[in-house]
Amino acid sequence: MCLGIPGRIVDIRGDRGLPMGTVDFGGVRREVCLAYVADEVKAGDYVVVHVGFAISKVDEEEAQRTYDMLREMSLLEGELGATP
Repeated sequence: MCLGIPGRIVDIRGDRGLPMGTVDFGGVRREVCLAYVADEVKAGDYVVVHVGFAISKVDEEEAQRTYDMLREMSLLEGELGATP
């Protein structure tokens, strides 16, 4: 089973030729490769991230629906429990 989690891009930069960014997952920030979505995203956009790679852009409403669903399933407890 694969699980992609939505997050908001905080910043975008290049790192050794790859587009990288800091992505905020409801209060937890991680470095993410943006190579697959580089031409369609900017800081403030939401992306679905799977194993450190942003795989698609989503709108804020869709990201919130996913957070709500995960919260209902009790998968967003503790550090990811904050609203993005």
